[in-house]
Amino acid sequence: MTFGIRKAVFPIAGLGSRFLPATKASAKEMLPVVDKPLIQYAVEEAYEAGIRHMIFVTGRTKRSVEDHFDTAYELENELEQAGKTELLKIARGISPDDMVCSYVRQSRALGLGHAVLCAEPLVGHETFAVLLADDLMVGQPSITAQMVRQFEQLQSSVLAVQDVPLEHTNRYGIVSGACVSSSLTSLTGIVEKPLPANAPGTLAVAGRYILTAGIFEELKNTPKGAGGEIQLTDAIAQLLTKEQVFAFRYQGTRYDCGSKLGFLQATVDLGERHPQVGAEFSAWLSARC
Repeated sequence: MTFGIRKAVFPIAGLGSRFLPATKASAKEMLPVVDKPLIQYAVEEAYEAGIRHMIFVTGRTKRSVEDHFDTAYELENELEQAGKTELLKIARGISPDDMVCSYVRQSRALGLGHAVLCAEPLVGHETFAVLLADDLMVGQPSITAQMVRQFEQLQSSVLAVQDVPLEHTNRYGIVSGACVSSSLTSLTGIVEKPLPANAPGTLAVAGRYILTAGIFEELKNTPKGAGGEIQLTDAIAQLLTKEQVFAFRYQGTRYDCGSKLGFLQATVDLGERHPQVGAEFSAWLSARC
């Protein structure tokens, strides 16, 4: 018997130092792209894929994320009393009634792999999704929904991948393997941030994963790797020796909102598509050219 993906893990304990001073007292995941914080885009993506249990791996500076997905009784009451029904709908829509949010602390900054391992008590023995909020990903259907469909067919771990310039391989986990189709690769190897001269290719892992529960045992036995951290990539490399893992070329656009340039690109692109201000914003941009 097979089951769909019910749980998603959001590792959000990072300090966001690349966005200082904006992130000195605020969670980087709460930085808004137009009118939504980054973490909301990721949660909405998971929700669209049918996932209803959102698991946030947080740190001591992430209280604002918990507050964002909590009920704001005072705000809702004021909006209701003022008859601002559309704004009230937006406020209540952030956390739908059928969505469950759980939080677990990553007490030490030991890397993405360690953050995922922190979620094991809440994930249990289920296959689950991992979404990195720094990567704002736009697709129809959502990138996570596309990956869930692949898992339903393959019943194996699936990593979102994209082609990158050779000179950028030292920014990503790079995969190698045998092509199954134009969009699928059966992995034979994965390496974290190789130098261009050592890279096995240019197919890079983006910030979306569907992982079987077997990854937890590999994470427990994975030594510290690049940067002195427990790398999820290294654990996936070990998982490959025991079960099949696939790379999936998703259909959509990825914005690296962990960088200032990617954040600005996302703001402009999504701003032009916004139903309320998009047309006026596009006209303003055109007038400046």
